[in-house]
Amino acid sequence: MKLTIERAALLRSLGHVQRVVERRNTIPILSNVLLKAKGDELALTATDMDLEIVETVAAEVARAGAATAPAHTLYDIVRKLPDGSQVEIDGGDGGMITLRSGRSQFKLGCLPVEDFPQMSGTDVSHSFTVAAGDLRTLIDRSRFAISTEETRYYLNGIYLHAAKARTGGSDIPVLRAVATDGHRLARVEMPLPAGAEGIPGVIVPRKTVGEIRNLIDEAASGIEVAMSETKIRFTLDGITLTSKLIDGTYPDYERVIPTGNDKILEVDAKAFAAAVDRVATISTEKSRAVKLSLDRGSVVLSATSPEAGSAQEEIEVSYDAGPLEIGFNSRYLLDITQQIEGDGARFAMADPASPTVVRDVADPSALYLLMPMRV
Repeated sequence: MKLTIERAALLRSLGHVQRVVERRNTIPILSNVLLKAKGDELALTATDMDLEIVETVAAEVARAGAATAPAHTLYDIVRKLPDGSQVEIDGGDGGMITLRSGRSQFKLGCLPVEDFPQMSGTDVSHSFTVAAGDLRTLIDRSRFAISTEETRYYLNGIYLHAAKARTGGSDIPVLRAVATDGHRLARVEMPLPAGAEGIPGVIVPRKTVGEIRNLIDEAASGIEVAMSETKIRFTLDGITLTSKLIDGTYPDYERVIPTGNDKILEVDAKAFAAAVDRVATISTEKSRAVKLSLDRGSVVLSATSPEAGSAQEEIEVSYDAGPLEIGFNSRYLLDITQQIEGDGARFAMADPASPTVVRDVADPSALYLLMPMRV
């Protein structure tokens, strides 16, 4: 294999693929990136056995071939080369690969190409295209609620599925993303893309969600999503990201969303979040508890800590129900209020022990659920 490639193009692609490679590997070949040169392009592949990324980039190929190289080392070398330089990659046959740029030369050890694992071809049952902005919104407004508790592995991702949303007295088909850790829940939806009818409900792992989110910002066009019962594949701008799905049954989240919460609180989302943040400064690190004392037209936020003292702040709100005291984890409260893109947030509550429903007043496509704390 012998090729020449622009440093900027190689760096961009290596930046994408090396993120998939784990820093510590018990299987040496998984620390490597697979380089395949043919025609007028170079294909870079990295995998951790659960997630695979393949990116194709233009290159001047003098001799077709394939080799593997240590992913993080190769990335660091290319990152430190001068802007605008050309990079020549040569070898792979004798267990070594040579990289030259200007007066710099590096020799890196290779592992056999045939040892590099290939994720078996995915027989997709459904395929559809979604706008980059829409997928970004689905991810950004739900992933904060993904569980990190490994024992409940089926909550370690975003549940993506087709559903019906009740709008204006009729059911509208939507693509819905749900995430929960048992303390809070995020449910975000968008109109169902063409071709997504009847898709299976799938749980996309946390790492995959993070990787596709990193790629979305650079997407120049729509993103093709293909899925089967066991795998999901995202294709955009010469990049293909294929991932295994979490093999588990997602809980019936609709069952825990209350419909009869009649105590309605409306607040300016940014002012409320700022007040919560100030008051929470005093709360203990373990519980981060903030108490909301509601009465007509106002809410008093308070926090106490045996070590740090106490804090209290009153803000004007829209609230017409009877007095209510309810406590929340301030971090969870801030995570949710930061998703509110409009000016107003609406909290629907029942009592100090029941789940609270939070919505963006101006945007019905997202719903958040927050469990209260005893304070």
